[in-house]
Amino acid sequence: MSGWTALYIFMLAAFTGYVVIGAVPVVLHTPLMSGANFVHGIVLVGAMVTLGFARTPLEVTIGVIAVVLATLNVHGGFVVTVRMLAMFKSSHERGAGKGGAPAEAAGGGANGGPPAAGGHDAPAAPPAGSGDAP
Repeated sequence: MSGWTALYIFMLAAFTGYVVIGAVPVVLHTPLMSGANFVHGIVLVGAMVTLGFARTPLEVTIGVIAVVLATLNVHGGFVVTVRMLAMFKSSHERGAGKGGAPAEAAGGGANGGPPAAGGHDAPAAPPAGSGDAP
């Protein structure tokens, strides 16, 4: 395959990908992202297999770079997917989903507002650098 043919295929694939992704409704972005994460995992496996067949130091270096970049790609895809899925949760689920207690258990009011009068028993700590420290 000549360089011009490879360039033509690359440009055609880039244009097709742009048009296809641009036409996807917002509701379908999360399922497509999950599918993309699957493909990124396949790329990582391919990079590891290729690294396994490397013989020269240059091949090993390129293989290691490929594995590192593919790993970052997989990790980034999952980070984006988690953030996208968090957009579909209610605010109550977001607060409880991070390992913290819901708003009312954390001293907040019934609707997650400010605590009721007398809600905290411990006195406030003095500000840092106020000179009260021993």
